[in-house]
Formats: sequence, structure tokens, C-alpha cells
Amino acid sequence: MNFSDKRDQNGAMSSDESKDLPVSVLIVDDQEPFRTAARAVVAATEGFQVVGESETGEDALEAVGRLRPNLVLMDINLPGIDGLEATRRIRTGAPNDTVVLLLSTYEEEDYGSGAAECGAAAFISKSEFAPRRLADAWAAAGD
Repeated sequence: MNFSDKRDQNGAMSSDESKDLPVSVLIVDDQEPFRTAARAVVAATEGFQVVGESETGEDALEAVGRLRPNLVLMDINLPGIDGLEATRRIRTGAPNDTVVLLLSTYEEEDYGSGAAECGAAAFISKSEFAPRRLADAWAAAGD
């Protein structure tokens, strides 16, 4: 089956046709050990699949345009433009149905308000990032 046949004129999947497909995930983090850990969390979460990785905010913007992931796992502290600004740009781009979850070694009280201000669906501390937390954040973003 050709996936291009399932996209509308903006490239978005129709809700009926996309519900059987896995949630496509782009991981954005400048630290290889965390990208490895995030890949493991995504692989362990039913219905999710990694489609790409980026190390910088600028690379993330290009990857979102090229890969059109359903979900971006975005580190806040990145070289170049930070995760907050990259999220802002992703959320104001077209199509803007990509969900962004901010991840950081900092705790939610340090950056939680920044998540809402830049358009991220949620903030998750890296110490709490696990399959259940990922699935719950994705479900909440759809509500």
C-alpha cells in the first residue's frame, strides 16, 4: 500500500487510516546515551516507532519537515537553538499537528511553564521517562 495515497493535500494522515499505524517518533537530544535510552523506551511502548533522530534544534526542524513525525521527544538544552525555540517553530509550522514532548534532566518546576508557552504538550523529566509515561502523555495530548 502506498502511504502517499493516505495523506490529504497538506500531507496529514486521515484519522481513520492512521489509527492502525504506529505513532512515529523523532528523538531530539545531543547526548547519544539518552537517545539510546529513549529508543529503548519507545521500542518498549506498544504502538510507537522511532523514525529518526536529531542532535540539534536546527536538525530537528529539518527532520520534522522531511519525516513528518506524529511525536517529537525534544530535549530542552541543545546546541544552537534550544528545545523551547525549536518546539515553538515546529508548532507554528504547517502542518502543526506534530505533538512535542519536552524532556530534560531538570525537574518540571524548573521548566514546566516553558512547555506550555512554547506549545509543547507536556514536560517529562528524563528521570521519569518510561513507556507508561510516554503513552500517558501521548493520550493526554490527544484529548
